[in-house]
Amino acid sequence: MATFLGIDYPTLWFLVVGAVFSGYAILDGFDLGAGAWHLFFKKEQSRRIALNAVGPVWDGNEVWLVIGGGTLFAGFPIVYASLFSAMYIPLMLFLVFLIFRAVSIEFRSKEPMQWWRTTWDISYSVSSIMLAVLLGVVLGNVLQGISIGENFEFEGSWLKFINPYALLVGITTLALFMMHGAIYLTMKTEGRLFAKLTILLRQSTIFL
Repeated sequence: MATFLGIDYPTLWFLVVGAVFSGYAILDGFDLGAGAWHLFFKKEQSRRIALNAVGPVWDGNEVWLVIGGGTLFAGFPIVYASLFSAMYIPLMLFLVFLIFRAVSIEFRSKEPMQWWRTTWDISYSVSSIMLAVLLGVVLGNVLQGISIGENFEFEGSWLKFINPYALLVGITTLALFMMHGAIYLTMKTEGRLFAKLTILLRQSTIFL
């Protein structure tokens, strides 16, 4: 078997794919966590500060997700095809919420009306929460195992993905990202908002 630096190619690709998706979870995780906390901030100034904290980096961090999909396709094309066909609905929902999150960040400040900003605030926060939960649900099902037939095709209904173990992993992922987001925001804030975030940070560890 061909090797690179003494490592066989399947193992090397496994390490690359794992590193890229871990990078996405770390770097975009605090963005999603900050968005999940967004509705907990009552004042407009606090919400604006929180958005400004993730503003320079949130879109760049999402590139890791694209790279992750590319490395999975390059290293394990059969796994890529089977996984994306089996989890078509969860992954499509993930992309929809990803779009709404980006649109919410960009559109929020386009108009001065309060109802306009509130609408996009809700969209931004709900999208961030659902992205974290869906990412955890997909991970939970991968860890638990997926029914694949002889031709590497998914056998069963997509409702199988909504199981207690996967939902628990989804909630845990959300709590982890919210803790990550709170830590990041405490590094970017001061005063009363900093004090509020320290309280939220302790509360976010309840599921961990």
